[in-house]
Amino acid sequence: MENNLIVQISEGLGNQLFMYSHAFALSKKINYKLLLDNTGGYFKNKNKLRPHQNFLLDKFNINCSIAPSNLKYDTFLKQNLKKLFIFFDNFKSKKSFLIEKSFQLQNNKVAETFINSNNINFDKNLYVQGNFENYAYFNHLKNDLVNLFTVKDEYISQENPLINKLKNSNSVSIHIRRNRFSDQYGLSKQNDVKKSLIFTNQIIDYINRSLDFINNNVTNPSYFIWSNDFTDFDEILSKINLKNYVLVNNNDLLTDFDLFRYSKNFIVGPSSFHWWGAWLNQNKSKICVCPKNLSPSNNANFWPNNWIKI
Repeated sequence: MENNLIVQISEGLGNQLFMYSHAFALSKKINYKLLLDNTGGYFKNKNKLRPHQNFLLDKFNINCSIAPSNLKYDTFLKQNLKKLFIFFDNFKSKKSFLIEKSFQLQNNKVAETFINSNNINFDKNLYVQGNFENYAYFNHLKNDLVNLFTVKDEYISQENPLINKLKNSNSVSIHIRRNRFSDQYGLSKQNDVKKSLIFTNQIIDYINRSLDFINNNVTNPSYFIWSNDFTDFDEILSKINLKNYVLVNNNDLLTDFDLFRYSKNFIVGPSSFHWWGAWLNQNKSKICVCPKNLSPSNNANFWPNNWIKI
């Protein structure tokens, strides 16, 4: 009988790519068939608090083998059973669950940095759950992931004029993540909005520091700015030390993601979405800077070692 690794996919696109990549690498390592639970992470209302939180991996060149219903946990009854199964799994010699753990450290939630699966015996059906935002899990399979994480042709246009602009200049991709703490339905209270504004201002400070570095290390850089929200964006732009730039405002998540592959360099924002755009980019001479004081992840190894921290 075939052994199966079932991975729960949830949250937004950047997180989905981390979840898939870890499971893809593990499935190859232990020679299990990779199946996707595409509904277990989305059936609750609280799992769909942001407009972009829906299953998107089927839009990529991925073989999306969806797990059968009996291997998915996509109802409240199944979720309760899963808690029971996980408890008893602690006493089994062959594990049926691989769950990324987290703990509190100085009032912050910290994810388990790295799970070494070498000494774990797995059952014939292994269910995997967690963000696994550590490129050490899958860095050795980067060439495979570059091909897999290409958006299918039917979802993008090769006639987008931004493609040539990015390709024919010393382009620098900037991503400004807005409303991080207040774009979820029901989480737009005054305190949430304030936290989001503070976070955005920290990103702007980081961008201004990074511009000095890029201007000294890239000849005639051309700046392209992505964002998840261009509402009242003039106020944001007034705080950035840039006069010439292009706004990448396609109002389409997949088009925005696809355009990252044409950029030459990156001022990587604290966003898993932009992280993937920079990491997958194939420009061999690219410069990637990342913030030394900001991270969207609970994993301490979120930022690649060879990116320049500013």
